[in-house]
Amino acid sequence: MAESVTAKVQNTMKAALRGFQDADEVLPPYHIEAQTSLTERPLRALKYGESFAVLDSYGDIGVQPGPEGLYFQDTRYLSRLEFTVEGQRPLMLSSVMQDDNGALSVDMTTPDIRLDAHDGTTIPREVIAIERTKFLFKGACYDRIGLRSYDSRHRTLRIAVTFDADYRDLFEVRGTDRPRRGRRAVQVASETEVQFRYVGLDEIVRTTALHFGPTPKTLEPGKAVFEVSLPPGGRASLFVRVVFESHRAFISAPSAEQVGEDAAAKLSLAAGSSGGGLRHPKGLSEGTIFARAYRDGRRDLRALCAGITTIISSNDQFNEGACRATADLYMLASRTPEGIYPFAGIPWYSTVFGRDGIITAMMALWIDPNFAKGVLRYLASTQAKAVDPAADAQPGKVLHETRRGEMAMLGEVPFRHYYGTIDGTPLFVMLAWEYYAVTGDRETIARIWPALELALAWMNEYGDRDGDGFVEYARDTDKGLENQGWKDSHDSIFHTDGQLAKGPIALCEVQGYVYAAKNGMAKLAAMLGHDALAERLTHEARTLREAFDAAFWNEEIGTYALALDGAKKQCAVRSSNAGHALFTGIALPERAAKVAEQLLSKDGFNGWGVRTIARGEARYNPMSYHNGSIWPHDNAMIAMGLARYDLKQEAARIFQGMFETSLYQDQKRLPELFCGFMRRRQRGPVSYPVACSPQAWAAAAPFAFLAACLGLEIDHARNRVRFRNPILPPFLDGISIFNLKLGGSRLDLKLHRLADDVTVSVLRRTGDAQVSMVK
Repeated sequence: MAESVTAKVQNTMKAALRGFQDADEVLPPYHIEAQTSLTERPLRALKYGESFAVLDSYGDIGVQPGPEGLYFQDTRYLSRLEFTVEGQRPLMLSSVMQDDNGALSVDMTTPDIRLDAHDGTTIPREVIAIERTKFLFKGACYDRIGLRSYDSRHRTLRIAVTFDADYRDLFEVRGTDRPRRGRRAVQVASETEVQFRYVGLDEIVRTTALHFGPTPKTLEPGKAVFEVSLPPGGRASLFVRVVFESHRAFISAPSAEQVGEDAAAKLSLAAGSSGGGLRHPKGLSEGTIFARAYRDGRRDLRALCAGITTIISSNDQFNEGACRATADLYMLASRTPEGIYPFAGIPWYSTVFGRDGIITAMMALWIDPNFAKGVLRYLASTQAKAVDPAADAQPGKVLHETRRGEMAMLGEVPFRHYYGTIDGTPLFVMLAWEYYAVTGDRETIARIWPALELALAWMNEYGDRDGDGFVEYARDTDKGLENQGWKDSHDSIFHTDGQLAKGPIALCEVQGYVYAAKNGMAKLAAMLGHDALAERLTHEARTLREAFDAAFWNEEIGTYALALDGAKKQCAVRSSNAGHALFTGIALPERAAKVAEQLLSKDGFNGWGVRTIARGEARYNPMSYHNGSIWPHDNAMIAMGLARYDLKQEAARIFQGMFETSLYQDQKRLPELFCGFMRRRQRGPVSYPVACSPQAWAAAAPFAFLAACLGLEIDHARNRVRFRNPILPPFLDGISIFNLKLGGSRLDLKLHRLADDVTVSVLRRTGDAQVSMVK
């Protein structure tokens, strides 16, 4: 069947391409432009709260064009920071993120340096060791450059730090042009401090202060020069502390509207993470300030991830990847008044995204349910309360993203508080049930119950625009996103001939999310004593499942259609979206094997993972963002769906491909996505040029893969941990799970493969939770 479909598509492809090629030549709004690839050189990411830094492997910023910078609230507060010795970059020895992502550590040495071209005076390379440490903490970026001489002669070195602050909005860095900008100024404030100040068109004053220690020999608006004396065996340290903050230019009595806006804005601030670190505490050296911040930052990070579930496997490489994934999750986590929230990814999406946060929390639920709790409470508190076409908002709809940069504040981009996501609202309700099933946290469910009811009302009223029982989307203004599912590229929803679908569009996976949401909401309603509501929702879910199969199943392509367009015509395209129908359980049992067959066919599975769009479809492009690429989180959700229908071998095959993908990645970190080219012998997967790394839902994916293959079920109501028909992929002989939580119980478990079987042993148990295995 796949070959005949492919042949048919290829026969019509040229004619179809002529029909839409011209329209595709215009860059869509909010496109991420790329003149250089993020994969050309290793980049390092640091994050704390609403600030993050993208650095090159030296720890420098802006030496080459790209997204490097120090950012706070979607604005680049530092666009250049380069360290040189006698006018030259040091020689790189190693550049590593510490295991917990708490700091970047760089080891370097001096190159061969010609001090005097006339008499031949030189400093030979490798006689001065340089160790650099950088981290972010509470409104400041800390940078220590340590030098140690292994030379037999006394040396005096000129060390320069060149710097600048351009205050570009993140959307400008991504490629959006702006006709007007605010006013920038710079001054040398003291012999150890330079201040940059930018007054934006939004009347926000953004400042960057660079503090140096010890006192530089010369200090200019864009350069500090130190003279360092190193006797044989001598040591020296230089410190650069970058403090960033923002405040309103004019203070006036707030209107009622402003009070509401400020209250909403506060929810996006991580507690303790706003700008404005200590400028220069009286009597303290920069070295002491650095040491105290480093100590406090480590304590803060340990507190954030204290008590989580951890895993150790028989495979050291998987252990390394799992350690990095855990560290990424907690680096991306930001504290809000409602709990921790995983920001989506660095560099483009380091902010709250509703869909991303929900899916990340789902996949990490058994590792740490606090992610789910924070996400649920935050999204409930920011749920839309009124119709706002500019924000694609209607009452009950869940937030898509929030931005704090100048362009968002001015409305140049619509993302200040933007609700243009069709799937966030049902996913929100799905997560509520899954969180309760694992934790039994009735208090949180009762607290967000009004928001869950509003979300349900939105699905039935605003979500179902034509009353046909399906939830569909269409943007309210031409500034909103054209496509509002997780595949939100302008060209991601199309027909067999390649023509873009016209809305309102009902996506395959969204109907599954609605189905699961209504089933979950029914169980929550029954728990709270709302029996009539529970009965009605159960009936609605059953009816939706039948209607979905009738409308979306396509026998010719052997799977569920990608979507229905505004005329209820199928977009009969083979896509990974159909795997989400397995994830949510809306797929009929008799369809599951066929869906799996398509997903894991040569057109769907490239050897590393399942493509977003199958090879041979009209708009298939393995280098595209959504039309043939491979996303780890998408594959993890598919694997969870396969496991739901007891297709564990298929789930393990995807897990195997993703593990092998991680072996080729810097720091064994799964990226946001990579290209869908067919796997070739003795070659790794092909990178996507502007993929975020780290990305929250990619970081959570390994834990979802593992839970899927193990058939892990945590059931608070039954006080039971169950493994349903567990298997282990070929690269794992065993796995140990420590501190698995169920109510007041804590469990340490070991699963081991014996031939084709898997056994489970309880290593430690506190409390009365039961452990069982079902085959």
